[in-house]
Amino acid sequence: MGMMMMILGLLVIIVCICSVLLRWNQMRYSKKGLPPGTMGWPIFGETTEFLKQGPDFMKNQRLRYGSFFKSHILGCPTIVSMDAELNRYILMNESKGLVAGYPQSMLDILGTCNIAAVHGPSHRLMRGSLLSLISPAMMKDHLLPKIDDFMRNYLCGWDDLEAVDIQEKTKHMAFLSSLLQIAETLKKPEVEEYRTEFFKLVVGTLSVPIDLPGTNYRCGIQARNNIDRLLTEVMQKRRESGETFTDMLGYLMKKEDNRYLLTDKEIRDQVVTILYSGYETVSTTSMMALKYLHDHPKALDELRREHLAIRERKRPDEPLILDDIKSMKFTRAVIFETSRLATIVNGVLRKTTHDLELNGYLIPKGWRIYVYTREINYDTSLYEDPMIFNPWRWMVSVLYFFFLFFMCHCVLLFETFVAHKEGFFMQEKSLESKSYFLLFGGGARLCPGKELGISEVSSFLHYFVTKYRWEEKGGEKLMVFPRVSAPKGYHLKCSPY
Repeated sequence: MGMMMMILGLLVIIVCICSVLLRWNQMRYSKKGLPPGTMGWPIFGETTEFLKQGPDFMKNQRLRYGSFFKSHILGCPTIVSMDAELNRYILMNESKGLVAGYPQSMLDILGTCNIAAVHGPSHRLMRGSLLSLISPAMMKDHLLPKIDDFMRNYLCGWDDLEAVDIQEKTKHMAFLSSLLQIAETLKKPEVEEYRTEFFKLVVGTLSVPIDLPGTNYRCGIQARNNIDRLLTEVMQKRRESGETFTDMLGYLMKKEDNRYLLTDKEIRDQVVTILYSGYETVSTTSMMALKYLHDHPKALDELRREHLAIRERKRPDEPLILDDIKSMKFTRAVIFETSRLATIVNGVLRKTTHDLELNGYLIPKGWRIYVYTREINYDTSLYEDPMIFNPWRWMVSVLYFFFLFFMCHCVLLFETFVAHKEGFFMQEKSLESKSYFLLFGGGARLCPGKELGISEVSSFLHYFVTKYRWEEKGGEKLMVFPRVSAPKGYHLKCSPY
């Protein structure tokens, strides 16, 4: 009996301490002018609930506090914005004190010079350097030939396998394709060493920044240190050899005719940024596109027709060129619809450089603002039947332009056309140019690698759908948060087309 009373007493004390800590943490952030919301535990905040519940956490908070509320996630006090117009304003106004503000774990692991961590002149330098690596000329002459050759070879022989785990294959594909573009001279053992460390790094970027043995954060930091060591060795060897290299690392290290000279640390951070930024979006988009195309045969037939038409005007061994990628209109629509429906990127983070007023509230200096774009993708006022996979929503109807042409030359209806032309043109405005199109970010932080990523996914789909038919093996459940993934893999049985 005494033991039971002691246990009961301990439970009461623990409950009281927890209540006091929660109340104290809430009081710390109850300054006048802040948006409503809860702050959770000291230090940890509501990160655990956020990572476990994901979209449901956001929906519940929105129901309680509206589309603009405060929380404490990923190690810092954060304002969450779920309003489309307000989100666009935040993304477009970095000069007004809304700079990039990614979690500490991501900044520590990706480096202080990575494009997401810097702003002002430093951001212009790193962004300019990155854009010079993926310019149309570089895409045409260097990147696309490498991507095409890689995809053509990588996708060979899948019909000989009992089953293919597309999740693993696309992850491997995205990493190897990027690494080939960065440093094409690496040997297989070196590539495997990079791969092992990189996958640890990726996991560490989305973790609570607690530096203890065994934590994802500690593993991520160690992986980044190892990648820095490997890159330093490669750069040193290249400098000693005196050779000229035409891969990305070669251009970054080039001294002559280089408008964007970077230090060695900046080069390493730039390389890690290139690897990291394209890895998850390319791999997951490729996997989910195959999932949606499998479930929607009409879309698959349309996509395959587009790619077979390209192959018909080429020799069997003739590579894809930039004009071919540009001609893949329906493929581009499939990629956008996949990114929207799967919501591979849930949102972006900004940080306030000074106290500022936003949406009628006073946001303190140093707070993060989570521009949460996920729910915009499913807004019925923006997308008709938003939960349906419909790539055609991204296509501008050619028949409509014939209709406009007819109206313009019809004298009797000319006045009607003039009276309503603004509405006509607005209806035909591509969804890609709408203000709520934030799949690739916005403003000065619009993803610089957008077209490169689209080209990689397009090339993957081109060789996959022209080589194979496929059926699903198993029916493993897909997770949608914090990353889109198949915990047990996504297995397909491929057969020749």
